[in-house]
Amino acid sequence: MSKWNVTFVDDHGELINEVFECEECPNHEQAARLIKERYLPVAAELDLNDLEGRTADAGVKSLKTQHSIEIRSITPI
Repeated sequence: MSKWNVTFVDDHGELINEVFECEECPNHEQAARLIKERYLPVAAELDLNDLEGRTADAGVKSLKTQHSIEIRSITPI
């Protein structure tokens, strides 16, 4: 598995670099799911009710609007 560095701004405005292992480079939606699983395990189990299926990148948008976390970049290690 390859390692990927996901850089994001957390809810306190701090820049965080987190390493995830994936076969391929995760897109922002996959990275949002990985961040939720690691930092917000309860929220990761919830459905996205009104966003899922109606909005592109629903996970990214809910991560930003509900948890104030914004993904900045995804780079290989």
